[in-house]
Amino acid sequence: MDATPEGSPQRRSWLWLFQGIRPFSPGGAARDAFAGFTLAAMNIPQALGYTRIAGTPVVTGLYTLLLPLVGFATFGSSRYLVVAADSATAAILAGGLSPLAPIASEKYVALTSLVALLTAGFLLLARILKLGFLADFLSQTVLVGFLTGVGFQVGIAVLGEMLGVSVSSHRTIEQLAEILRGLPGVDALTLGLSAAVVAIVLVCRALSPRLPGPLFAVVGATAASAAFDFSRRGVAVIQPVSGGLPHLGLPDMSWREAYGLVPIAASCFLMIIAQSAATARVYATRHRQPLDEDSDLVGLSVANAAAALSGTFVVNGSPTQTAMVEKSGGQSQIAQLATAAVVALVLLFFTGPLQYLPRCVLGAIVFTIAIGLIDVRGLRHIGRESPGELRLALITALVVVAVGVEQGILLAMALSLLRHVRHSYRPHTAVLVEQAEGMWRSTPALPGAMSGPGLLVYQFGADLFYANVGRFESEVRSLVDHAPTPVRWLLIDAGPITSVDYTAARSLRALLEDLRRRNVTLALVHVESYMRADLDRHRLTDLIGANLIFDRLREALVALRGA
Repeated sequence: MDATPEGSPQRRSWLWLFQGIRPFSPGGAARDAFAGFTLAAMNIPQALGYTRIAGTPVVTGLYTLLLPLVGFATFGSSRYLVVAADSATAAILAGGLSPLAPIASEKYVALTSLVALLTAGFLLLARILKLGFLADFLSQTVLVGFLTGVGFQVGIAVLGEMLGVSVSSHRTIEQLAEILRGLPGVDALTLGLSAAVVAIVLVCRALSPRLPGPLFAVVGATAASAAFDFSRRGVAVIQPVSGGLPHLGLPDMSWREAYGLVPIAASCFLMIIAQSAATARVYATRHRQPLDEDSDLVGLSVANAAAALSGTFVVNGSPTQTAMVEKSGGQSQIAQLATAAVVALVLLFFTGPLQYLPRCVLGAIVFTIAIGLIDVRGLRHIGRESPGELRLALITALVVVAVGVEQGILLAMALSLLRHVRHSYRPHTAVLVEQAEGMWRSTPALPGAMSGPGLLVYQFGADLFYANVGRFESEVRSLVDHAPTPVRWLLIDAGPITSVDYTAARSLRALLEDLRRRNVTLALVHVESYMRADLDRHRLTDLIGANLIFDRLREALVALRGA
């Protein structure tokens, strides 16, 4: 019997743990455990494939499905989110670390673990400073472009392995050139294996998302390799994989190395924030479940710290693997804990056969993942609704392929912000024209537009700040200068304007003085409380006149026309 009272401090102190499991029921736990076994069957081959993207030894892929899953299940809140290896963050790692150490070397693995530790620090800092809103600065448009670029970059990176062609470059364009030059030397058996694996995975995916196509491919290729000795026939194999649970410890590092890896960790952090938050929100909304984003930040931080301590690379909230949990019937983090248990058994007892696994098989599995990242349907939808946004998405994809993944994620955020700034800099403007029976119609704010005899009702669709106040001022002057009859009243519909900064306030002062010299009375309508506070702070209320600030348009018109 539990003697701890329900409302005691000791009981309350544990309420923020295991949110993704509670409320617990034996029947639900059994269902979720079975879903976890299914997830392991589909996920283990993909995790091995992600190591080909990240450039780490194969066993590190299994490590991403062990302690990181336990860490997030303990501290996170999402019942569905799977935190494990991910193609986007793996590609960021490879792009940033490949010039610093030989791929898959002991030094390279230490650097990947150090990046995971730095990323965990960024995530914890984000929780302390409540920076989860940073996820909103990556728009869906450029995120589609970024992931599409990653798909091309990753797909090209593994083509050489799938064809049995040696590739030494780390840049995508140069890799493609090397592959094209090496086509006459393609190994027929390697190519056949790769094609068979791609076919198996894609056919299983088409028949049923629950069919573990990658597992079938890995088991079949490993068995065939052991039986027919593929390594003697020129097919590169993985070689012996060290079994057993990971050794825990901090990565060997220096402060100088840590400082140099900060940009890579920051890029991983941004990707994790955006992708994990978006994925967790989708599934919480779909299943009408509560979501504590602050707890998820702590869970992601703990998961990456666990990855660093267990000698593996950055982990991320994966949309594809989260979808696997849902399709397998899992409804809580017990499914992820069951996956971790299966992975522990594989590490303890079943790593031996992996030495026969052909490298091209992992490359082919990664290639199918890359195909899934190329979101042609999403790009087509964006193009139909907004050709300008499609250009942004394609530019982002091109930078990822031509320059690098790390630069691509920074560009994605910059383009998202610039698009927002552009809307604020060039907002929608209009002149409201009075119709019959008190109705009003918006017309373009072009020279010569009038709302009525001697009246201009002008609408500006954004906050006033230093960058756009010049446009506001010049458009108002142009409307007054080119009016077909002298303007007596200029009424600003300030509903969309919620703030005025210092520079904008100074410009408004100059505009007010100029309008008064020309016998034009300026008034404001639909002024919200935030806007009114800024007007008071900049002493514009007194300059305009408190009696010329109105709540309703009809009230303003009666007062102005009666003046």
